[in-house]
This record gives sequence, C-alpha cells and structure tokens, in this order.
Amino acid sequence: MKKNIVLIGMPGSGKTTVGKELSRRTGMPQADGDHIIEDAEGRKLQEILDTDGIEYFKTMEGRILANLTYENYVISPGGSAVYYPEAMAHLSEIGDIVYLNVRFPEIQKRVTNLDSRGIVFKPNQTFEDLYNERTPLYEKYAEINLITEGMTAEETADKILKLLGYQA
Repeated sequence: MKKNIVLIGMPGSGKTTVGKELSRRTGMPQADGDHIIEDAEGRKLQEILDTDGIEYFKTMEGRILANLTYENYVISPGGSAVYYPEAMAHLSEIGDIVYLNVRFPEIQKRVTNLDSRGIVFKPNQTFEDLYNERTPLYEKYAEINLITEGMTAEETADKILKLLGYQA
C-alpha cells in the first residue's frame, strides 16, 4: 500500500466528492488538484486560462503535479493530469491511482458549468471529444479502473478502500 490515494477521471466523475468521503473515512487530508494549482498561482483556474492561455496553464499544471510532496493524502488532480507523463509517473510513485470511470452521458448530466469550470479545450473540441481523448489515458495510468455508474460516493469509497486493502 502506497502513502497516498490518487483519484483520476473526467470533470464530473466524482473526484472531489469521493475524495472527501475517503478523507473522512481514513483521516487523510484531501488535496484537490484545482485548489493546489489555484493556491500555487494565487488565482482561479479560469482566470489563469483567460489571462495566460492554455500553453502556460499546461506547463504550470504539469510542473506542479510532478513535484507534489504529499504523504498520507487523498489527492484529486484535475482531469487533465493524464496529459503529463512525468506528473503521472510521479503520482504513481507516491500513491495508488484510482480511475473513477463514468460513461459520457452521465458526465454530461453532471457538468453544467463548462464555461466557468476551467476545463482546457482545444479549438472546436466538444466535451465528448475531450472525453474520448482522455479515456484511454485514464485507463493507461489507472492502477484500479473502477466503474462507478450507479454508485454513491459512500459506496465508491467503500469499494476503493476494500480494493486498496484498508481495514474497515
């Protein structure tokens, strides 16, 4: 068992909600990727994107994730973390990577604030295109690929803790 639990998945997959539940059950603090970046930069994700652009955002996000030094945390990096092989290798070294796998129709229902959420899109890319681009990367980096469809945050946390060998 590694020192951290790392949750990856699309925006709307439940990383923050399940992370809070895991934090509550394990006593491990939660580190939400969006907040990690906002704290490091001193501003909101959308402001970073609007002011400095996608290339700056991606360089900065990859660098921050590749240098995390957390121990005994539940870490929920942003959905774009899988674009940075160096960051994902580091996260795998310091934690067990769990992919919260949710099908696109459910993700689409959950995410209603696309314009203000700080999601990095390529020109003319749809949310579904982004989902289809990222899914193979989530599957590549996941040590556990957990299909969470129909599960509550509590049930998802139970399953993760069981799969990782935590005592109830």
